[in-house]
Amino acid sequence: MAPGRSNIKRKAIEEYHLEANGTEAVRTVSLVRYYKLGRSVIPAVDGVSIAANRGGFVALLGASGSGKSTLLNLIAGLDRPDSGAIVVEGQNLATLTSAELAQYRRHTVGMVFQSFNLVPKMTLYENVELPMRFAEVRRRERKERVREALERVGLSDRMKHRPSEMSGGEQQRAALARALVNRPKILLADEPTGNLDSKTGTEIMDLITELNKTLEMTVIMVTHERSLAERYADKLVFLGDGKLLGETENSKKRTGELVR
Repeated sequence: MAPGRSNIKRKAIEEYHLEANGTEAVRTVSLVRYYKLGRSVIPAVDGVSIAANRGGFVALLGASGSGKSTLLNLIAGLDRPDSGAIVVEGQNLATLTSAELAQYRRHTVGMVFQSFNLVPKMTLYENVELPMRFAEVRRRERKERVREALERVGLSDRMKHRPSEMSGGEQQRAALARALVNRPKILLADEPTGNLDSKTGTEIMDLITELNKTLEMTVIMVTHERSLAERYADKLVFLGDGKLLGETENSKKRTGELVR
């Protein structure tokens, strides 16, 4: 049977708060998430403890089914753990209510997906504006933030276009603008180049790296491509069958110069 939902000891939580208020933006501690498949129990995330520093770039690596997307969804507050802690900017997500998690998703994290997830019937402006509507941002400020976000990703001249009128690279840029518009501290990217050709994928990764540096935004990215992770990330985390296999600081990434 899968373990019941439980929190780590209060003393431990207090220690993680202290760590998160230092250099760490994200820490998971003995994180567990199981799923039932018929009579079987699948350990999607099985006792994983990792950390991401503020302004860092962490790549989660592993084959399909390794647990990396489940881990990202837990950090995003889209799913709840069965046990363990997820401390983000001093908050243990495992203890938050559904309403508190919704606020967390609106203000602390931005997400980019492989499939873009833009609303087809909405214009680019409306797609980017949408998260601010949920966050109840005033209309005048929404307008200013949309323009700022689209200028940052080079799409200020495409506001009235719909997703079907844009290339894959432009749609992913739009998705980045949408992720940025509520000014999150953390960007979570799930295979952001998976549906793009290599040239466009490089452009998107260069843009994410620029955001990481200029906005000092923490980036946690899921990928199955080690070469991509080594080129852009500061830290590589390896997962397999839901378990942490190892992690390493990325010595192949050069400051101010992309590894070719």
